[in-house]
Amino acid sequence: MNQFVLDGELWWDSEFFCESCGAAMCEHAGPEAAPDDVRQALLAAHGLARLRLVGPLPSLVPAMKVFREVSGASLPRARELVRELSHDGLVGTLSEMEFLKDRMELRGVPVDVSR
Repeated sequence: MNQFVLDGELWWDSEFFCESCGAAMCEHAGPEAAPDDVRQALLAAHGLARLRLVGPLPSLVPAMKVFREVSGASLPRARELVRELSHDGLVGTLSEMEFLKDRMELRGVPVDVSR
């Protein structure tokens, strides 16, 4: 299972190979959120990554816009996510946090990802 950023989109795929019969299959390859079972397997295999604010945030608006664009979050939910980003940070897969980091930096929001 893989998750990665390609052409500004968050992608995932899952490939299978049967050693008995030699069959190979790709469950999915494309830009969209990974299903929960894939995401949980990635977290179990690679651990959590954390996205944190690393500088002053003069306005909540740029970060809120990112959350609304990326996840379709409501205004109250986007505001809540910015508060989390400002305090303990947000956690997820490394690719998810790198994707958000890229989007935040494009809007001038100073963030960093750590493991």
